[in-house]
Amino acid sequence: MQKEKSLVLEILRQDSGLKMGLFEAEDYISTLRHYTDVSVSFTEIESLCTELAVILNKVDRSGNLGPDALKQLTKIGSLLWSHLFSRQIKERLKKTGILDLVLSIDEELVNIPWELLYDGANFLCLNFNLGRVVRAKTESSPVQYRSFSSAPKMLILANPTNDLKSAYLEGLNIKNQFERRRNNVRIDFKSTLIDRLYVKKNLQDYDIMHFAGHCEYDESSPSRSGWVLSDGRFTVQDILGIGPDVSLPSLIFSNACHSAAESVNIPEPDYQKKAYSLAAAFLFSGVRHYIGTIRRVEDTASLSFAQEFYLHLVSGKPIGEALRLARIKLIREHGIMSIHWASHLLYGNPGFVFFKSQALPQLKKTKKIVHLSKKVLGMVSGSLLLISLGGFLYFWLPSKNPSNYYLLMQSKKMFSRGDNSGAIALCNKITAKDASFLAVYPVLAEAYQRSGDRENALKYYFEYARFSEKKNDFRHLAASFTEIGWNYHLQGEYAKAFEYYDKAINLSRENKDKLNEARALRKLAVWYIDKKNDDKALELLTKSSEINRLRQNIYEYKYNLACDYFDMGLVFINKNDYESAKEFYEKSRVIFEKLKLQNELSDYYFNLGEIYLIEKQFQKAQDSYLRGLKIDEAQNNKVGMACDYNMIGELYVEMDNWSEAEKYFMRSVSISKEINVRPELAGAFYNLGLLYKKMGKKNKVREYWRQAQEIYKAIDESKYQEIKKELLALNNPVD
Repeated sequence: MQKEKSLVLEILRQDSGLKMGLFEAEDYISTLRHYTDVSVSFTEIESLCTELAVILNKVDRSGNLGPDALKQLTKIGSLLWSHLFSRQIKERLKKTGILDLVLSIDEELVNIPWELLYDGANFLCLNFNLGRVVRAKTESSPVQYRSFSSAPKMLILANPTNDLKSAYLEGLNIKNQFERRRNNVRIDFKSTLIDRLYVKKNLQDYDIMHFAGHCEYDESSPSRSGWVLSDGRFTVQDILGIGPDVSLPSLIFSNACHSAAESVNIPEPDYQKKAYSLAAAFLFSGVRHYIGTIRRVEDTASLSFAQEFYLHLVSGKPIGEALRLARIKLIREHGIMSIHWASHLLYGNPGFVFFKSQALPQLKKTKKIVHLSKKVLGMVSGSLLLISLGGFLYFWLPSKNPSNYYLLMQSKKMFSRGDNSGAIALCNKITAKDASFLAVYPVLAEAYQRSGDRENALKYYFEYARFSEKKNDFRHLAASFTEIGWNYHLQGEYAKAFEYYDKAINLSRENKDKLNEARALRKLAVWYIDKKNDDKALELLTKSSEINRLRQNIYEYKYNLACDYFDMGLVFINKNDYESAKEFYEKSRVIFEKLKLQNELSDYYFNLGEIYLIEKQFQKAQDSYLRGLKIDEAQNNKVGMACDYNMIGELYVEMDNWSEAEKYFMRSVSISKEINVRPELAGAFYNLGLLYKKMGKKNKVREYWRQAQEIYKAIDESKYQEIKKELLALNNPVD
C-alpha cells in the first residue's frame, strides 16, 4: 500500500555533472518533467566522500564521535549539500511539508552518502523518510514481485554462527514484539545451525525476513560477499542464482555489519559500495525493500533500532517513516555524537505501508482512544475532590453568601456518590446566589460532563473563565483554560484544545503558578499521546512530575504526581515497554489508595487489564477489568461505564467469546445513547462491525460501520476515511 504524498528526487549522472529534478509522485509520471543541470567535480565529490569516511572512523569503542569529529561531519555534509544540489532543489527541500522522499539515482552514485547531506540545520535522513531507488545499467531478467499477504509470514534468522548472543536476543525480542502487537503474523524463528540450503529452500516462503548475524565482504571477489551461516557464506551469487520465478520476501532487514571481524567497527572509504553489493543482489532478485547497515552497530543500539523500527512498521506507518523514527530514538538514547543513527540505509520506496489496520489491532486502537478519555476523565473528577477539602482553599474565594461553602461541599458529596443531577441542582442554587463564586463552576461543568451533556459542560467552563477574568483571578483563569482545552480535546477538536492548553501554560508561567502549569503540561502530554507523539508526551510529563515531586507534601501536587505517573504508564504501553508501564501504574496506585480516590483506581485497573490483554493473560485481564467496572457502577460514572463495556467486549473478542463480546458492545451502545457520548458510541458501533466481520455477517458489518462513520465524520475525519476504505474493501473484496 502506497502513502499518498511523496516526493521523487531524480538524479542522473552526466560527464560534466548531474541532471536532477524534484517532483511530487503524481507529477513524476507526467509527460513533461523539468530538470536542472549542476556542474560537479566528481574528483572533489569523491575526495569529500573519502574524508567523510575518515571522520566516521574517528569513533570510540561505543561508536561515539568526538566534538571535533561531529563538527567536521556536519561541515562535510554541508559541502556535499552545496555541491550536489541545485539552488531550486535546495529551496524546495527546505520548504516542502512532504516527508516521504524517494531518491532515484544512477548506480554510479550509490557511493555518495546522501543520507548525511546537511542543510545547515539537519541531516537529510532526519528531515525526510528517505529511500533509495537505483537505476542499474546491468540488464537483469524479469523478476516476480511478491504480493504482500493480509496474513503475512516472517522469518527471523538470528545468530546462525552461534557466536553472537546479542544477535540471538535481538531475534527473540523481535519475535516477541510481533506476537504481542499483531496476532495475524506468523513468525518462524531460527537460531544456530542455519546453513545455506535452509535459507535457499525457505526464503521464498516469507513476506518479511530479518537477519541478525555476521556479514562479510570479499574484496577480491565481491560476488562471494554475503551472510555468514553455519556452513559458510550465503553469497551474492547464491541470491542471484535462486531464479527469476521465485518470489522473495517483500522486505529484508539485514541487521549485520559488512564484516564479521569483531575488531572492525568503522567503515572504509568504499563502505557505501560494499553495502550496496548485497542490497543489489536482493533487489535484482525481486525484493522490494532492503535495509542494510554500513558499519558494525553496537549490540544495545542495534536491538533498540530494530525494535523501534518494527514498532512503527506494525502500527501502520510507512517503512521510511519507521526508519526515520528509529534513527531519532537512537539519537535520543545515545546522543547525536553516537553515529549509530546513521548506520542503516533503505533501498526501496519509503512511502510503502506494510501493515494496514486489521480486526484485532483496530479494536485495541479504538480501545486506547476511548479508554484514554476515560482515564483522564477520572483524573478530572478526582481533582474536584480537592475543592471539598476544608483545609485547602486554593480554589476558594470569599463569597457574598458564606452558606455557599456548605452547599459546595454537599454538591461534592453528591458528585462522589454518582448523583450528577443532585450535584447540578445544588450548584445552580449557588450560582443563583452568587454568580462570581468561582469554585462552583468546575464542579457544575464536570457533573454535566460526566452526565454526557458536553454542551453545558463547555458552557460552564467558559463561565468559569469569564468570571475569573472579570475578577483578575489568573490562577482560576489558567485552570479554566485547561478545562476548556480538555473539553475540546474529548470532542476531537485538537486545534482548539492545543490553543487553550498553550494559553494555560503561558498564563501560569507568567504568574509563577506551578500547580496550574503542571496540570496544563499533563493535559498537553495527553494531547501528544493522542497524536502518537509519545516522546513529546514523555518530555512534558517529566516536566510536570518534576514540579509536583518537589511539592508533594501538598495534597494537590501529590495528586497531580500520581496522575503524571499514570499517564507515563500509558506512554510506555504505547512504546511496548510493559514492565515500565506496570512500574508507573503501581506508583500511581499507591498514591490513589492513600488519597482514597475511587475513580482513579478504576482507571488503574483498566489500564493494568490492558497490559494483561496484550500479554494474552486473559483471566488476569478479565479480573482487573471487572474490578474497575464495579467501581464505576458504584460511582454511577456512566461515561466511564460506556468505555468499560467497550473494553470488556474487546477482551471477549480476543478470547473468541463472541456472544459475551456482543453483549458488552450493545451495553456500551445503550448507555452511550442514553448520555449522548459520541466518541464512545462510535467506538462501540465500530467494534460491533469488526465482531460481525469475524462472524461473517456482512450486512451487519455495513450497518454498524455506517453508523460509526456518520459519527466520525463530525468528530474524527481520519477515522471516517479509514472506515470508508474498509467499507469499500468489504464491498469489493480482493482474493
